[in-house]
Amino acid sequence: MARNILASSLQNASFSIIFQIFCRCVTFAINAFIVRSVGRDVLGITNVRLLLLESTLLFLSKEAIFRAALSSKHNKHCNWAQLVNQLWITVPICCILSLPCLYVWLKWLSAVEDNFYVQYRFGCYAIAFSCIIELVAEVPIFVSQVFCFVKLKVVMDTSHIFIRSFVFIIIVLLNKNITIYAFGIAQVISAVTIIVGNYTFFYMYIPRLLHYRRELKKNDDKYELRKIYGKHYENMDDFPFHSIRDMFPGVLPNSNPAFNADLKTLIFSFAKQGILKQILTEGEKYVMSVSPVLTFSEQATYDVVNNMGSLAARFIFRPIEDSSYFYFTQTIARDIDLCEQNRDKVNEACLVLSYVCKTVTSIGLLGLVFGQTYSGTILLLYGGADFVEGGLPEILLRWHSLAIVLLALNGITEGYMFATNTSKEIDTYNYYMAVFSVAFLMLSYQLTNWIGPVGFILANCCNMGFRISYSLYYIRTNFQKIGCNPLLSFFPGPIFLVILIVCGFVCKISESYFNGHSVLYHILVGVLCVNISLLTWSFENRQLLRTGINKYRERKLSLSCDSN
Repeated sequence: MARNILASSLQNASFSIIFQIFCRCVTFAINAFIVRSVGRDVLGITNVRLLLLESTLLFLSKEAIFRAALSSKHNKHCNWAQLVNQLWITVPICCILSLPCLYVWLKWLSAVEDNFYVQYRFGCYAIAFSCIIELVAEVPIFVSQVFCFVKLKVVMDTSHIFIRSFVFIIIVLLNKNITIYAFGIAQVISAVTIIVGNYTFFYMYIPRLLHYRRELKKNDDKYELRKIYGKHYENMDDFPFHSIRDMFPGVLPNSNPAFNADLKTLIFSFAKQGILKQILTEGEKYVMSVSPVLTFSEQATYDVVNNMGSLAARFIFRPIEDSSYFYFTQTIARDIDLCEQNRDKVNEACLVLSYVCKTVTSIGLLGLVFGQTYSGTILLLYGGADFVEGGLPEILLRWHSLAIVLLALNGITEGYMFATNTSKEIDTYNYYMAVFSVAFLMLSYQLTNWIGPVGFILANCCNMGFRISYSLYYIRTNFQKIGCNPLLSFFPGPIFLVILIVCGFVCKISESYFNGHSVLYHILVGVLCVNISLLTWSFENRQLLRTGINKYRERKLSLSCDSN
């Protein structure tokens, strides 16, 4: 495809970060409303138990298939008909998985209080139904990512969260006693919008693209055609669909088997890995749900603090990780040695990996340093004095700021590894993931019994430390073959680290001096210190910033030349 993969990945990351900020702001506002007016028990049921069901179903149903499909670019024997068929498999898989999951959530997990049980049961069925509905749109979602329809993704994701939040708030304002009912209804309605929005876009786009192709044969003046049709219809010669019907299974012409054998092998490898990764990602919620180590109120407190502590991971690290994964899958082939691949692309991938690791590690260190001082202030503003009473939320958030550094590095290094692993290497890593999963669950259960909710965070830190070590070893070994090592320059410079430590001490002094007197002045000191840290980082990494600015200018110049 004639497009800049790196530029599209960067644009996708930028839009995703903006969307995640919006999404988190909306979610935090809703959670604050529930904490202050409905109660923590309800928040624990919806945000821990029900969202865990949604995460489990969607992850197990589509993650392996979607990741394998993204890698199909380097598979010469795979065609679009096979990709469409395999993406549609996610729907029956989700239907099948819903049955045992619903039984476990309704019968096996720790009991829900009688006054919430009927609503909880409805919420479980609503979540399962919404997951099945959402997966019906998997093909257009995949197509929009492969062909870099970044704005479509942003619009659809924003509409999804807006409609879900709007429906939920309206119902709760009418009757606060049916909050869990409102949660389930909002999930189903928002899932429907994903289907309607994605299919409607391609229903309108495909005929216009076909008409553009016909006009292009008659008229070679691309500038005039661009004024009529817009730039988004150029460089789409390999767009395979001629009708919205082609996005359904068995419609596209296919002389090959219905499913690609190589992709099936890769899917099974990713599936085994996905189960283990899901345990590692949501392990603490599984422990909470299976064993009553925490009440729903304590679960809600932990979830609020966990979400707050994971802000950077959710709206900065995760979009960067997803875009980096997409970039590496399109740049580096899985089954070809780096020495035999395009050297310019490999060198660019090495440079991108190094720059991205340095950037996210720096962000993580900012979170660690300033999180030690401003955890209590943030929680007080968010949940009120009653929420922070006892000091547990503040302790949790301070410990969580340590995990942010590990989250930052783990996401990118593991993302590169998953994007470039062969099926055999993925299977090998699965054995290590199994060991990590068992160790993580045992640590979570034991540490939580000893020291309470902080045990979940410490277990997570240990788990991420193991995974980072393995990923770094893989990256060093992988690039050693061509004489490169992106890990040599992935850590922030000494000037930034010194300034960061000094700013941390200044903020601690500010906390002692202004504590109980003026929250505003304390926040202003923090803002000043953050800006000084960022300016120091920018000065120390001016070459990285120049490279990014030059890439942006090259892209703008290229678009300008195309339009002329």
